[in-house]
Amino acid sequence: MIAGRFHRGRRVEGGGDSRVLLDPATGEPTGTVAEASMADADAAVAAAADAFGPWSQRPAGERARVILRWADLIDEHAEQLTALEVAETGKPAAVFRDGELPFGTDNLRFFAGAARSLEETGAGVLSAGYTSMIVRRPVGPVVGIAPWNFPLIMGLWKIGPAIATGNTIVVKPAPTTPSSTLYLAELAVEAGLPAGVLEVVTGAEGVGQRLVADPRVQLISITGSTRAGRQVMSAAATRGARVHLELGGKAPCLVFEDADLDGAAHGIAMGATYNSGQDCTAATRVYAHADIFDELVEKITAQFAAIRVGDPHDPDTDIGPLIGVQHRARVHGFVERAVSAGATVRIGGAIPQGRGAYYPPTLVTGAAQTDEIVQDEVFGPVLVALPFADEQQAIELANDCRYGLASSVWTLDGARSLRVAHAIEAGVTWVNDHLPIASEAPHGGVKASGFGKDMSQAAVAEYTVARHIMVKHAARAANTSFRPA
Repeated sequence: MIAGRFHRGRRVEGGGDSRVLLDPATGEPTGTVAEASMADADAAVAAAADAFGPWSQRPAGERARVILRWADLIDEHAEQLTALEVAETGKPAAVFRDGELPFGTDNLRFFAGAARSLEETGAGVLSAGYTSMIVRRPVGPVVGIAPWNFPLIMGLWKIGPAIATGNTIVVKPAPTTPSSTLYLAELAVEAGLPAGVLEVVTGAEGVGQRLVADPRVQLISITGSTRAGRQVMSAAATRGARVHLELGGKAPCLVFEDADLDGAAHGIAMGATYNSGQDCTAATRVYAHADIFDELVEKITAQFAAIRVGDPHDPDTDIGPLIGVQHRARVHGFVERAVSAGATVRIGGAIPQGRGAYYPPTLVTGAAQTDEIVQDEVFGPVLVALPFADEQQAIELANDCRYGLASSVWTLDGARSLRVAHAIEAGVTWVNDHLPIASEAPHGGVKASGFGKDMSQAAVAEYTVARHIMVKHAARAANTSFRPA
C-alpha cells in the first residue's frame, strides 16, 4: 500500500479510499494508494498555516539554498523519479529522463534566484515629505492542483515559486499519478525544507474541493480542464481567494505559402504528438494556405507514419500510450464523429490491437471550422488540417475558438511573422517552431485557457502581493482641517 499523503515532513497513509494505480502501457496494476480523507485535507492546510510564519520570515537567500539543494537531489534521483513517472503516465522513459526532468530542476534553480530579486520592489520619494517603500510579500498558504499529463514538472511549476517567495503549499496531484509528487516531497525534506512547508494530499475531486474551500488558503493554482478551472474559480469567489488558472488549449498552426514545408511538417508533427498529444499547448489545428495545403498534408502524413509508438521503456520509442483506455475512447470518439460528419482520416484513427492505451498519430482533413474536432480539446495525438485563402482569413480562423493558450506561425517573411503573431489571441506564439519553452519565459493563456503565468518572474509575482509602506519624514501636529497647512 502506498502512503497517499505527505504530512508534517513524512509520508503517512491517508484515511480515505484505496485506489489501484494502473500502468497505461499494459493496463496492469502498479500499486495501491491509500488516499487522503477530508480530515487529512484539513490537517494538511493546518500544517501549511502553522509553517507559514517561520518560513515566510526566513531570508530569501536561505530559502533559495534549500531549493538549490532540492534541485540537486532531484537530479541525483533521476532514475527513481523516471520509473515512477513512466509507470503512471506511460510517457517514454528517455524523453522524461533526458528532457522533462532536467527542465524541471532548471525551473527550480530559476525560482531560487528570481525570488532573491523580486520585481516591483524599491524605495523612493513619491510624495513630498514621505518615503515610499514598495515590497512584495508572500500571500500565505497556497493550494496547487497538478494534472496527470505532466505530474512532476507541473507540480514543480507550482511548488517552486510558492516556496521560493515564502509561501507554504498543499499540493494535490491527479488521483492516477501521485507517486512522483510524493517522492519529490521526501527529497525536499532531505534538502532541508521544514515540515509543513510542502504538504501533499492525494484523492479525487472531493478532496480538491475541500482544499479550495478552506478559508486559510489564500491562493489556488490549478492546471487542468476549463471545466475544473471554472469550478475552482466559483468556489474561490465565495470567499475572495486568489486564483491562478492554466487551462485547456487548441493551438492553431498557420502555415503560409512561403514556409519551409519540410520544417513545418516536422515541427507540427512533433508538436501534435509530444506526450501522445496530451499537452494543452499541443499543435491541434493546422491552417495552411490553399496553394500548399495538399503538399503540406502529404508531408505531415509522412512524418506521422515515421513516429514510433511503443513501449515506454524502449529507448527508440517516440510516444507511448494515452493515460488510460477510458481517455483513449474519448479521443477516438472525436475522430469517429468527425468521420460521420464528412471528414477524412489521412492516417491513424484506429484503436490498435493488444493491451495498453495506445493510439496512433492521426491526421484529419475535410472538417468544418464549426465541428467539435476543430473547436474542442481532444487531448490526444489528433491533428486537424484546414485551408485558408489569405492572411486575414488565417488570423480569423485561428482566433475563432474559445481557447487561447498557444499558437505558431510558419513563414520566411519576417514582417508577416510579427504581424500575424501580434494578431493571434494566445499566450504564446512560436515562429517556425512549436512547443519550446524556457524557465525565463511566462507560460499561460487568455480567453478560456485561463489567466496567470507559470515560469518566469511573472510566476514569482503570482505568489506574492505588492505592499506600499509610506513613512513621513518629520512628525508634526495634525491640521485642524483637511486643507494643506
